[in-house]
Amino acid sequence: MSTVIQFESVIEFVADINGEKDCLMSQDKTQDEPGTLWFNIDVPKGHGVRAGDRVRITVEKI
Repeated sequence: MSTVIQFESVIEFVADINGEKDCLMSQDKTQDEPGTLWFNIDVPKGHGVRAGDRVRITVEKI
């Protein structure tokens, strides 16, 4: 596998999608700046992540 990108960010919001998954989001007000990375990632319930938690996002090409 090769890493495409890896960065750390603070979770801004956790949205309840349905009974099985949530969406972790980071879409701060700097999203229009070219160097800023943000994300929306669906994850299974039970993840334990809350708004304000710091996470590492890794995208790998397989």
